[in-house]
Amino acid sequence: MEQYKIDFINFMLEAQVLKFGSFTLKSGRQSPFFMNAGAYITGSQLARLGEFYSQAIHEKFGDDFDVLFGPAYKGIPLAVTTAIAYSKLYGKEIKYCSDRKEEKDHGADKGALLGYKIKDGDRVVIIEDVTTSGKSIEETYPKIKAQEEKEGGIKIVGEIISLNRMERAGDSEKSAVNVITEKYGFPVHAIVTMEEVVEALYTKGDKSVITDDLKVQIDAYYKEWGCK
Repeated sequence: MEQYKIDFINFMLEAQVLKFGSFTLKSGRQSPFFMNAGAYITGSQLARLGEFYSQAIHEKFGDDFDVLFGPAYKGIPLAVTTAIAYSKLYGKEIKYCSDRKEEKDHGADKGALLGYKIKDGDRVVIIEDVTTSGKSIEETYPKIKAQEEKEGGIKIVGEIISLNRMERAGDSEKSAVNVITEKYGFPVHAIVTMEEVVEALYTKGDKSVITDDLKVQIDAYYKEWGCK
């Protein structure tokens, strides 16, 4: 496993973004772990987060993109901090863009978008925290494509998330990541997968975070909700 992934797993724990216990998800599923990117609240945490996202994006997509699109609301700080970090780490200026929950109808920046206004010829990477069901992309995708003057004018290079939970999307036997790729035609990558988290903290760890009892709970969860 790459060192930046190990560092990111420890970073999530230090920031109390990744927690273990018993959590009721939006889907109603009872999960033994939970990740909340909203818990990154300090300047130094956001700066490091942007660096981790940048490393993963550079590894998976290279420099073949122009814009980071962060869906409101959590995606906004993710896009901003990653654009800053990418410039610092790789010397390429990346624009950030987000949607507005309510379209602005006045001023010089009126419209449905915040930040850069994407247009034909742009290559976009969508940036989010985590995807469990894949439903958020159903709102994000048409908002991006609505900016095209001609069909196919804007290329969605892919999507980057921080954690791939590796569980079934809705009634599907496939993961949300695979469902998105099959439906929309672009890849989805994560900084780390839950499998890598378990590898780092249990298989190769000291079992102080993921104990034997917790590992049993995680295995039971994936037996019921894990993707095929």
